[in-house]
Amino acid sequence: MFVNVLFALLALSIVLPMALFYFGERKAGRFKRALAVNIIAFFGIMLFATVFLFSGSAQAAEETVASSERGMAFLAAALVTGLCTIGTGIATGQAAAAALGALSENEGIMGKALIFVSLCEGIAIYGLLISFTILGRV
Repeated sequence: MFVNVLFALLALSIVLPMALFYFGERKAGRFKRALAVNIIAFFGIMLFATVFLFSGSAQAAEETVASSERGMAFLAAALVTGLCTIGTGIATGQAAAAALGALSENEGIMGKALIFVSLCEGIAIYGLLISFTILGRV
C-alpha cells in the first residue's frame, strides 16, 4: 500500500509542475519556477521514502542479508550503467560538435574526427561490462 502511494506521489511531483507550466502562460520565470517545484518535490518525496522505507527493524535472518546484498548489486549495476551513459552522452555531444566544426573547415580530417567521437562511446561499453560483471557475481 505504501509503495503505491509513494509511486503516485512521485508521478504527481513530476506531472503537476509540467502541467502547470504548459497550461499557464509560458514565460521564462514561470519555467524556472516549475522546474524548481519539480526538483524540490521529487527530492523531498525521495527523502521521505528513504526515511520510511529504511526505518524498519533489523532482522537477523540469513535470507534478509542475502536479499539485501543482491539488491545492492542490482542498484550498483543500474548506477554504473546509468552514470556511464550520461557521461557518454555529454562527451559525445561535445566531441561531435567539435568534429562537425572541424569538418566544415577541412574535410580531410574526417577519420580523426570519427575516432574521437567513437572513443566517447567506449565509456558506455565499459560501464556495461562492469555492470555485467557485477550481475554475474549475484
